[in-house]
Amino acid sequence: MNKQNVTIYDVARESGVSMATVSRVVNGTSNVRPSTKKKVMDVIDKLNYRPNEVARGLASKRTTTVGVIIPDVTNNYFASLARGIDDIAAMYKYNIILANSDGKEQKELKVINTLLSKQVDGIIFMGNEITPLIRKSFKNANIPIVLAGSVDSKKTVPSVNIDYKKAIANVTCELIKHNNNKIAFVSGDLRHSINADHRLKGYCEALKKNNLKYNSDYVFETNESYKDGYSIGKDIFNKNIEAAVVTDDSLAAGILNWMNDHNVSIPNQFEIITSNDTQIADMMRPKMSSITQPLYDIGAVAMRLLTKIMNGDIDDDYKEHDILLQYGVINRETTKK
Repeated sequence: MNKQNVTIYDVARESGVSMATVSRVVNGTSNVRPSTKKKVMDVIDKLNYRPNEVARGLASKRTTTVGVIIPDVTNNYFASLARGIDDIAAMYKYNIILANSDGKEQKELKVINTLLSKQVDGIIFMGNEITPLIRKSFKNANIPIVLAGSVDSKKTVPSVNIDYKKAIANVTCELIKHNNNKIAFVSGDLRHSINADHRLKGYCEALKKNNLKYNSDYVFETNESYKDGYSIGKDIFNKNIEAAVVTDDSLAAGILNWMNDHNVSIPNQFEIITSNDTQIADMMRPKMSSITQPLYDIGAVAMRLLTKIMNGDIDDDYKEHDILLQYGVINRETTKK
């Protein structure tokens, strides 16, 4: 028998049981006698049978597969979210198709279409911005979609995040309490809602609360990379800026290393606080103070929310489910005590 073409019928015939019994064994259903289960599993091993997931999906209209769109698989922030997603997916017996989008709209659209062609039951989207074209693609997908670590300015897609505005306002106020009057805000693309409508607003609110004037010279827009952080270190230093709130750990690491390479005393001459508290923050010397995000939990909760939507456990108002998890602040060695 050609092992590539072994079917559930072949397993049932060889085992001397019904196809329904084989299906129950394959799906892990408990109401199968241990002796029968062993007999079927022995035949499955002998014939090297592998269930046809595509055929299963066509029959049940479900593939138990979820697509996860990630901007950068090498970024510690998104990798931590993906781990939470994967663990909960495994718990609920869903398979994951992980797709890298580079955070670019055209590639995101292509990836969405690719996942839909694979008949995924739902999508978890991690991206920089929900553009009109992305929003239209979500609407036309006709399957549940949940955002993880991404914000939807129009609140049409359920999401799991922290309160980015409040978190940035919090740490900016802390730096002001340390008698810093010239504080930089260093972020990614300010065309993105998460930066412009949440993080930057939090920074501005903190300045206003403490009677400090907003200065656009202290706002730095980057590609959120280590290289960008290192390259703007000199500019920050030359403007006599005393502290910085940074939205990405790699970006913050670049700034910190420029300061270290140019003998700037941290935190006595310059304070820096980052936002994601990935391994990078703890690995740097000095160790970076940071907003602490429950990255694993954001991914895990997003996946759990998606399973509830896919299983019909949440009604038609699920789009109103925007979940905010708790954040914290950890003071290490780049801020004054």
